Amino acid sequence: MLAWGVTRMISPTVSIAIANHNGARFLEAAIASALAQDLSAIEVILVDDASTDDSVARAEAIASHDGRVRIARLHAQHGPGAARNLALEMARGEWLAVLDADDLMHPARLARLMARARADDAQIIADDLLIFADDQRSRPQRFLRGRRAAAPTWLTLGEMLAASRLFGPGPDLGYLKPMIRLADWRRSGVRYDETLGLVEDQDLLIRLLAAGLSCRIDPFLGYFYRRHAGSQSHRLSGEALRTIADAEQRRRVALADRPGLVPVIDQRLAAIANAQAFTDAIAALKARRPWAAARTILSRPQSALLFRMPAAGLIRRLAQRLAPPGRIAPRDEVWFISRQRLVGRANGSSVYLLDIAAAVRRAGLTPKLLQPSPDVLGRWPVLRLKREMAVFETIRHRGLIRLGRWVFARDPGVYAAAAIGALAALLTRLGLPAAWLGAKPAPFAPAAPWSSADRLYVARALRCRPVAVIADYAWQTEALAYALAPAARTAVIMHDLWHRRLALFGAPPVGAPVIDRREELELLARAQTIIAIQKTEAADIAELASTHELVVTPISATAVPAPRPGDGQHVLFVGGNAASNSEAVDWMLEAVWPRIRATCPKATLLVAGSVCRGRPPPPAGVRYLGYVDNLDRLYGDAAVVVSPLLSGSGLKVKLVEALAQGKACVVTSVTLQGVEEETASAVAVADDPVAFAEAVLRLLADRAARTAMGTRALEVVRARFSAEIAGVAFDRWLQGCAGARPLGPPAPTATARPEPALLARA
Repeated sequence: MLAWGVTRMISPTVSIAIANHNGARFLEAAIASALAQDLSAIEVILVDDASTDDSVARAEAIASHDGRVRIARLHAQHGPGAARNLALEMARGEWLAVLDADDLMHPARLARLMARARADDAQIIADDLLIFADDQRSRPQRFLRGRRAAAPTWLTLGEMLAASRLFGPGPDLGYLKPMIRLADWRRSGVRYDETLGLVEDQDLLIRLLAAGLSCRIDPFLGYFYRRHAGSQSHRLSGEALRTIADAEQRRRVALADRPGLVPVIDQRLAAIANAQAFTDAIAALKARRPWAAARTILSRPQSALLFRMPAAGLIRRLAQRLAPPGRIAPRDEVWFISRQRLVGRANGSSVYLLDIAAAVRRAGLTPKLLQPSPDVLGRWPVLRLKREMAVFETIRHRGLIRLGRWVFARDPGVYAAAAIGALAALLTRLGLPAAWLGAKPAPFAPAAPWSSADRLYVARALRCRPVAVIADYAWQTEALAYALAPAARTAVIMHDLWHRRLALFGAPPVGAPVIDRREELELLARAQTIIAIQKTEAADIAELASTHELVVTPISATAVPAPRPGDGQHVLFVGGNAASNSEAVDWMLEAVWPRIRATCPKATLLVAGSVCRGRPPPPAGVRYLGYVDNLDRLYGDAAVVVSPLLSGSGLKVKLVEALAQGKACVVTSVTLQGVEEETASAVAVADDPVAFAEAVLRLLADRAARTAMGTRALEVVRARFSAEIAGVAFDRWLQGCAGARPLGPPAPTATARPEPALLARA
């Protein structure tokens, strides 16, 4: 359901419970991540457990402009279990999800969990944790391992008991943050044990499973678990351990009729007893009573193994003191996250992205590029980065080998696919059958599915505090949350409206994604700012304008000094390997070019760019040039530049590029979409093939007309598409980024934060 700007929701689908005690340091970011869910039918229930900081005031400020936030207060501190029980009473949703006041969620989390739970008929659904350190000294890690990290799995009561033993092997599944169907939860009669100051989430999940509720675990990295100051030094107290042991004894009695579980519970009790002995020994050592400590350890020899924890902690703290500070980068960084094959100014989308990066540099900020998937290579096993890529101070690729300006695939399959594709293209050009090779076009990399490795790479690469993170294409907004920088401004370069292109084509072009309007708007809405290349597309997403900043930043170009009328016989088409360009070339060759050749037999059509790839042999008078590194000479020689697009929208890069070269252009009305007002006076427009051919022929025969049209083209570029004019709105946005610095690290709080590896570090 799309409802941006919704302030009140009568019947939420999901209630999000946040228990808070003195959590002002991170609370606003936690609430913001809840409110940013793709699933807008939510309510956020904040129960404050007698905080003495300004937590409630901060939450009330958010609630004042978003009615989905509800606040309740406990006037005496009762612990997180009591706060969550109150949230359970207040909840009006079909599901309830728990969010700790110092954690974050991915915007797709709740929608994905709910879809998985409904598809698998689960009453409890949980996902993987992305564990990250607030001081950025350690790399973010995923929590689940093995089969649970690979595919959805069911969690049984026996597995839960075994996997949440104190100091047991493997990840403690008690740290999962499940979403629970409220009707089943309430019907079970299970509530949080308010006597437990720790492990209350683990205890609740065990008792819900014992009550017969089913639990599914999805390996999606949707919950972001923050480790922060104090978490590594905190230890379970003797009193807390006694409370946990009492709860475990009650559990043993309650499950006595399930003989297979009793030995597992006994192992849990033994682990608690070991921890109690270890805690008593530490207390004796601190009191300078070494013999008492020794007697305690000898009474439970297994507890001696727990001394590895303080030793490991000491080594870790020493290493942190000796190591350089965590990777907190200068605060002028702007990171671009892209999954297109980016080597230079090779096509419209890459030209636009590099121009945006250049604007970042001009603003005094530092552009950096992150490519988190090896899919960016497509079927090209080797890429050579052009010099213009130096606009980025840093370029990072996942799963590729970088040697200077050369980038190589690691996967041998990419080399095999490239060889098959090259052979198929050669056979097609020779007019020979090639289907038997089974060559397929590479998937559209920007829209390829995100893997856990992609997501984790983003979190690890951006261990910094950038002023902004910019997603290249709507599909990259998936990665914005994994930057783990809630204070940074976020933007998405729209490039094109893909659902509109799909509607115009009637069927998805080869290699292009299938996406509907709702899905595309949800992806775009994950960024705070949407960068559109022309006003028509900005108008098409006007419903986002109430909650998001829309920045129209046309393509920019530098005009040559004078018009270039060129040779009287050459016609030029330049385009990449997009479906709209292939369709345009087909129409030109079948419907327009025969008419031009019939009147002007010496005319030559030059087709430049990757649109030539895989095409059959050209007809008379047509030459396929393929990719051309420098188009300046081609533009100079051409008499007429054509852009006969029949469908598509978006960048208009090649149109503006041709105008900046002072060329006479013949185009269709589709080519002008979004820039009609700016460019119509400088081009010849024709949609009928006869009229299109006649316009080209008139210009081929009249050098003065070409010069006059080229003059008007240069005037348009200088007035509308210079970098200074086209980039005004984006420059203003960048100034806001530089002025709104991310918050610095506040002073550590006294409250310790659990570390998922070991419950005793809760």
